[in-house]
Amino acid sequence: MEQENRPKRRKLLPMAPKRERRPAEDVLPEPPEKKRGRGRLRRRWLVNTLTVTLVVVAVAVSAFSLAMYSYYTSTILATLESKAQTAAGMFRNYTETAYLANARQFINQFEEKNVIEVQILNANGRVLMSSMMDISGAAAHSPDVSASISEKRVRTHIGQDPDTGDDVISACAPVIYNSVVVGVVRMATSLRQVHDQMVRIVAMTSAIGLAILIVMGLIASYFIRSVLDPVIRVTETAKRIAAGSYGVQMEKESNDEMGELVESINDMSMKIDQAERTQSEFISSVSHELRTPLTAISGWAETLYNGEVRDAADVKKGMGIIVSEAQRLTRMVEELLEFSRMETGRFNLSVEPIDIVAELEDAVYTYREFFRRKGLELDYTECLEELPLISGDPERLRQVFCNLLDNADKHGGSGGRIEVSVGREEETVVIRIRDHGPGVPEEELPFIKYKFYKGSSKARGSGIGLAVCDEIVNSHNGSLSIGNAPGGGCVVTIRLPIGVESV
Repeated sequence: MEQENRPKRRKLLPMAPKRERRPAEDVLPEPPEKKRGRGRLRRRWLVNTLTVTLVVVAVAVSAFSLAMYSYYTSTILATLESKAQTAAGMFRNYTETAYLANARQFINQFEEKNVIEVQILNANGRVLMSSMMDISGAAAHSPDVSASISEKRVRTHIGQDPDTGDDVISACAPVIYNSVVVGVVRMATSLRQVHDQMVRIVAMTSAIGLAILIVMGLIASYFIRSVLDPVIRVTETAKRIAAGSYGVQMEKESNDEMGELVESINDMSMKIDQAERTQSEFISSVSHELRTPLTAISGWAETLYNGEVRDAADVKKGMGIIVSEAQRLTRMVEELLEFSRMETGRFNLSVEPIDIVAELEDAVYTYREFFRRKGLELDYTECLEELPLISGDPERLRQVFCNLLDNADKHGGSGGRIEVSVGREEETVVIRIRDHGPGVPEEELPFIKYKFYKGSSKARGSGIGLAVCDEIVNSHNGSLSIGNAPGGGCVVTIRLPIGVESV
């Protein structure tokens, strides 16, 4: 009879094959145009750096050369102006005859006549004598001569000498006798030495600029390698991850921003790998969880439909199995719908002031008799003080309590006892649910609240119950933590803020 009442198993349709992850070795090679384009950023960066450096060096060389030219000419001009004014002062209050007599002696005794030309001019601007050559009687057409005679003060000139055509710098000082200009002392020197010096300065500064350009090119190349090479490695790793090589890791070579990027890529890779594994485990788990009740329902339904069971007790037993397995399917579908709402942002709360202790006690009383029939002892420790109301959704919070009690039964029921307590710690309500089972492996604790994660547990379930509970508690501005209790077993701690204005 037992053999006859066993429900027949219906052959399931084969599942669609899983997409295989492509290993790192199978990554498709880059197209030639992408390989050619890889160095574009490197070249653009180097060209831009060298261009900016070249412009800065050129501006610096030009500015320095102009500054030095201005310095040399202003220094020479000040010297000529001082010497001319000093010489004119020596002849002041001299008559024209005395002025001419002493002028020759001054020229002969002038120590710098090899580099500075001294000209003695009359009041009409004609050269009476010169330290360079005998040009007596020649008219001086330099603008500083006429300006000095007419304005009766020292005048200077920088530029081409109208008489010789050379680039000169000169200063003219008038010789005044009884407020009348009786002559002019003009001192001039060629700018050839200044130009030669400027050529040397420009050459030297250009050489320095070229050295700076080369150094900047080397620095830019090193910087480009230090930045772009890690970026290229990160890009290649990202492509490998995108191609299916989940879990691949990069070596961290520095503690800067690039090192943080590498850590982020590694963390992303591990999480994607974990999510992929979890999804595969979820599909396998859900397939198994769906197959078991569907097989039982289908088998007993066919058995009852075909009239193979005639005993009333067996019919009732079969109907009970169908109802029980249908309820399991309903709960599983509700969890999946809950998860879908959570993923799409349609996870809403109906918030109102609630007595959290009363909601917890309802869940405890609901499961106490159920646990007693299974041989489990449920110990509930009441709060010694009256807790204020909190803001929350009573249905959602009751769902959390029931789900956690159900998990304590499935994963820790072997310990024979489940403990529930509620209390107040500062401005939070603290609820603890502990079992005395084997606990959770330490390496699985960080992932225990991940969606679809079941770890090494063989208990039935879709692996999303704890994720939904965590989302509900977080929506109440609270926290849900899971750990192993001293002495064995697992303990879940819920903390919810006190006050009706907290959500």
